[in-house]
Amino acid sequence: METDAINILGIVYVIYFMLPAYIANVSALVFGGGPPLDLGYRFIDKRRLIGDGVTWRGSVIGTLLGTLIGMIQGTLSDDIPYGILLGFLLAIGAVLGDAFGSFMKRRFNIKRGRPAPILDQLDFAVGAMFFASIIVDFTWEIIATILIITVVLHLSANIIAYLIGLKDVWY
Repeated sequence: METDAINILGIVYVIYFMLPAYIANVSALVFGGGPPLDLGYRFIDKRRLIGDGVTWRGSVIGTLLGTLIGMIQGTLSDDIPYGILLGFLLAIGAVLGDAFGSFMKRRFNIKRGRPAPILDQLDFAVGAMFFASIIVDFTWEIIATILIITVVLHLSANIIAYLIGLKDVWY
């Protein structure tokens, strides 16, 4: 019984910790549109650097909203500057991690909107942890927990969005 409570608290902690990254990732998609982050440039393989799916507007709004979540968390923990910094690092890491995932998909010739299992679910989380590692010491247990929870949350959200008609595909 005690172990179950610890596991649930660990899951809640990870979701709370990663909330700026999760919000940034969703916000970048929801508020995206406009000029693409890569401005249409092509890589040496003649394919787009990133593609049309990652935009300046989505990236900026996602980063701002993730940082705002970090500020709110900082307010709750009585350390606003740290909350803002951590929120910003998680948010910008999530946005750039997603952009890197799109960059990799282009290199593997995976078209926009087509699935790239694991990469699609984890690129933003890995980017968020990478940037946050500037000020946070992650244990392997926390990293594994973040990755597992992120996959479950990402797939669950996509399936729900598909079932209620917000997405055309379940992934």
